[in-house]
Amino acid sequence: MFINGSWQEAKSGRTFESYNPATGELVGSVPAGGALDAKLCIDAAADALPQWSQATAYQRAEFLHKAHSLMMAEFEHIAEVMVKEQGKPVQAARNEVKYGADFLLWYAEEAKRLYGQTIPSARADQRFIVAHHPIGVVGAITPWNYPVSMITRKVAPAIAAGCTIVVKPAEATPLCALAVFDVFDRANFPAGVVNLVTALDPEPVGEVFVDDRRVKKLTFTGSTEVGKLLAQRAAAQIKRVSLELGGHAPFIVCRDADPVHAAKGLALVKFLNTGQACISPNRVYVHNENMEPFINELQKRVEGLQAGSGFTEGVRIGPLINTDALAKIENQVNDALAKGAEVVCGGRRLQENGLERGCFYAPTILKNVTPEMRIYREETFGPVAPIVSYHNEEELLAMANDTHYGLAAYVYTTELKKAFRMFEGLRFGIIGINDINPTSAAAPFGGMQESGLGREGAREGIMEYLETKLGGFSI
Repeated sequence: MFINGSWQEAKSGRTFESYNPATGELVGSVPAGGALDAKLCIDAAADALPQWSQATAYQRAEFLHKAHSLMMAEFEHIAEVMVKEQGKPVQAARNEVKYGADFLLWYAEEAKRLYGQTIPSARADQRFIVAHHPIGVVGAITPWNYPVSMITRKVAPAIAAGCTIVVKPAEATPLCALAVFDVFDRANFPAGVVNLVTALDPEPVGEVFVDDRRVKKLTFTGSTEVGKLLAQRAAAQIKRVSLELGGHAPFIVCRDADPVHAAKGLALVKFLNTGQACISPNRVYVHNENMEPFINELQKRVEGLQAGSGFTEGVRIGPLINTDALAKIENQVNDALAKGAEVVCGGRRLQENGLERGCFYAPTILKNVTPEMRIYREETFGPVAPIVSYHNEEELLAMANDTHYGLAAYVYTTELKKAFRMFEGLRFGIIGINDINPTSAAAPFGGMQESGLGREGAREGIMEYLETKLGGFSI
């Protein structure tokens, strides 16, 4: 673990192993930290806070620029660690490292743009000044599906704002976190500014984050269920919370859209990271007149997706993260089939050609999906595309909004008026209009309803780590 500027073992002396989900092979072992280790991290972060928060924006930016340069220099190494530990194909891993590095670069510059303001007063002898100050020590909990970029997306704005931070990465991908923190170590951040605690059991560390009053902000990316528990616990201290939680994204193909073009887009975004993304489309609405050409094009593309080790040339589908994820998808598909859905392609675990050692599920298309099916209501987090036929376009918004989630949505249309109606009517935080990649370090990312609180990326992302202070001066 990385605590107060040095690499340390867990105080318990215990470790845990990380395995390759594609092969089941051991990748490495890391310290099994606990509550005591988390407290030591917070000690270090609290001690470093006064000096770091007083550093100039330009000084903080210099450290972030250096970290960005080092991360790009270690581009291939970090991507290789990700392929081994998380399973995604190597090109997807490279893309994530680049995306993760973008946050370091963006917030290196955004640190210099934390402007205040003056406000006119009704009194001649009064002046109002508004300034922004770092909130303090931050506790960050990151997921396994994007194990590099989700760290930098939290660390970069926090330290750019003048906060110090403690990161607890997912227990499935600790080695990816170590690779990122090796970059921070070599960037020579002052001791205690960035800290890392790895843990097999996340609960004791999470409890320390929410209960320790020195932690002024908790940022979490993960399941809606866990996010709710953390928010409830943090409420006892009115602790600032940011939550990036689950999604149940609709993918809408309007009647006027080119169904072949839309199918190409779906094939790219649905099976990205083997469907293990919170913004992955989960309900695909296709007008009945477009269904045949849409399905034909989608099937052609999906059947061409090769599954296997991320290092194998041509592989686009990696493994699911573990056997629990595999079981969840099998249960959803079986439930849908029992209630009348049909398999167009896939629909089974892959166990041939050595894949039986990993958690592979065939890229799958289901048609005739209806609201009574679990897959229509639950987030899938896997390579299954459920297709829903519709007839009345006036009902589309109601159908798409029929969920407690509100993270991402996608719309394919050629009509500008319809595009604006969908953009304004969909209750989701991120809307892709003929766009399957509506994300960037420069753009705000986050959801509505039970998909979370707050935003990451862009100016909104750094404001999550700042308090607004008003000064009233009588002169």
